[in-house]
Amino acid sequence: MRIQVNARNQGFEFDARAREPVLYAGLRAGIELPYECATGTCGTCKAKLISGRLHDGWREAPGRKHVKPEQREFLMCQCAAEGEAMLEVSKFVYAMEPGACTPDACPGIVRAPRRLAHDVMAFGVELEQPCDFDAGQFVLLAPAALPGYRAYSMCNFERGGRQLDFVAKRKPGGGFSEWLFGADREGERLDTFGPLGKATFDPALAKNLLCIAGGSGIAGMMSILSRAARERYFDRYRGWVFFGVRMLRDAFFLGELSAFRAQGLEITVALSDEDVPASARSEWPQLGFARGLVHEVARRTMAGKYHDMRAYVAGPPPAVDAAIRMLLLEARLTTDNIRYDKFS
Repeated sequence: MRIQVNARNQGFEFDARAREPVLYAGLRAGIELPYECATGTCGTCKAKLISGRLHDGWREAPGRKHVKPEQREFLMCQCAAEGEAMLEVSKFVYAMEPGACTPDACPGIVRAPRRLAHDVMAFGVELEQPCDFDAGQFVLLAPAALPGYRAYSMCNFERGGRQLDFVAKRKPGGGFSEWLFGADREGERLDTFGPLGKATFDPALAKNLLCIAGGSGIAGMMSILSRAARERYFDRYRGWVFFGVRMLRDAFFLGELSAFRAQGLEITVALSDEDVPASARSEWPQLGFARGLVHEVARRTMAGKYHDMRAYVAGPPPAVDAAIRMLLLEARLTTDNIRYDKFS
């Protein structure tokens, strides 16, 4: 099916597969259609139908509160064209840069699910085909037993590999996490689409790095740190990592973060709901610990240290919003030097 998208600056045409959401078809064709979550939550991928018919895959999507159906507005991540269609997007749209990691659909198999904390599970996905992705990106996952996709950031970094590593936090009523925690999912098949996301790191950046992560938001940071460490990036530039959890028992990846400390990174674990236990510093001597919300701990530690900086932020929306406000108003970073992912 042929889709035409008219953006503020130019028009694009691309083909869509049967029942393929318009957003996924456009991204697969190398067109940077607007999106953020790509799963129906945020509303960023809003468009207007000019001609043609659509099938809406999730009429209860939270992001629908941002669209006006009476004006033929819809979410590109949830709607598939039923034939040729013409759409209008109110934003500027461009083709992806040469060499960009173009997303596509690919089946996969769950491998090695294991608990990292009482409410955090690590797991891998073995893909049928190799996948290129940039450090900091995410993919969409859809087990056969659940409707729709969920977005998860990769923890690892490997170009052309077939193994993607993830962490998932258990959320009451969260379909994917309840499915993952509910039984041993080793060998279960699921569909994937990706890679997606613009909160990416490349060693050519040539700036100091600041990573602020809440909870499972540390996943994408681990991918960024893995690539940076592989390139000996911190031989030339400084790096700070702030990892926020409620209590020490909620923390994970502390061994891996301790290993990064050997490359010169300064790493602080922020505990929002308890004072730092006396055992923390003796058990993890390579790490720093502090009481407070993660953006507040970062603010206290980073005062006067923002020269030539790129910041990465990830986690629950309130934590991400608070960190971004701090980086804009106090650190005085420009918007192009703040990259973020929100996990709704």
